[in-house]
Amino acid sequence: MNFFDILSEIEKVDPEVYGRLDSRRSIFKHMSGVGQKLTAAALPLFVGAVFNKAYAQTPGSLAVNDVLNFALRLEYLEMYFYQQRTALTGLSSVNASALSLIATDEANHVKFLRGVLGSAAINDPTAAAFDFSGGKGTATGPFSDYRTNPVTYLALAQSFEDTGVRAYKGAAPISSVMANKTVLTAALNIHSVEARHASHIRAMRRAGANNSTPSQGVAVSPYSSAPKSWVSGTDGGGAVPGTTNAIYGAGNSSGAGTAANVTYLAEDNNVQGGVTLTTSTSPAFSGFPTTAFSEAFDEGLDVKTVATIANLFVVTGNNLFSVYL
Repeated sequence: MNFFDILSEIEKVDPEVYGRLDSRRSIFKHMSGVGQKLTAAALPLFVGAVFNKAYAQTPGSLAVNDVLNFALRLEYLEMYFYQQRTALTGLSSVNASALSLIATDEANHVKFLRGVLGSAAINDPTAAAFDFSGGKGTATGPFSDYRTNPVTYLALAQSFEDTGVRAYKGAAPISSVMANKTVLTAALNIHSVEARHASHIRAMRRAGANNSTPSQGVAVSPYSSAPKSWVSGTDGGGAVPGTTNAIYGAGNSSGAGTAANVTYLAEDNNVQGGVTLTTSTSPAFSGFPTTAFSEAFDEGLDVKTVATIANLFVVTGNNLFSVYL
């Protein structure tokens, strides 16, 4: 085993490997002595222990399969949610058709992620794992009429899609994802689809569930039951303030499921590239509404925060998302 060849290979996907091990330089200083004392069979175990210590508490330490399985969990949540749409009444045929298309997209996301993961994919949790009322299995949560009330259903749909947009953006900078360009490209492709879903759902809510022409009108600021087609600030807490606030708030910027040097800010953030964007930042901005500066950018969310949000809709006792908490 050539230890420094191993380091060279790791450096290709993690340029910070030497920095991670720097605090343990005494180990490497005496590496030759250790090698003489350990048998050839024991040396790999020693090397493995070193790397376990180096990476165990590293932000973004989730492996690619962990990140993909997390995304798969979210897609199962959305897929089974959109399967519930068929019981709704009061939807225009145009909106019903749009929801059917979104349902197909989510099912295809599940198929795609399962195909990428292969045998490493989690088992299908089935629809029984979820309680979309937010009642943890009691069906009596804040969204208890989601099966029959299209207003509630669309509010939930927006909440899930907005969460998905932030989840995929938040996962993209994780080191294991960044190192795998195929996975990164796929994640960003799904991110763009989730964003289009979110925008369309918001337009449907603005016009009304039974309207055949989703409205592009200006919503009441900062948020109302007729939202803009994009996130505006923290959207007043979202579709159900008090329950959906975390979807638009700040995330956790440390721990597993985060990216190094990334801060997961709330959606009302107006600092980009170290510059605070206001009407006085540039003469060209003088006529902009103040809401425009946060609306122009999406903010990612870390895995733990997304898992906390999603876990609201999982039946008590099911660890589908709690494994990331």
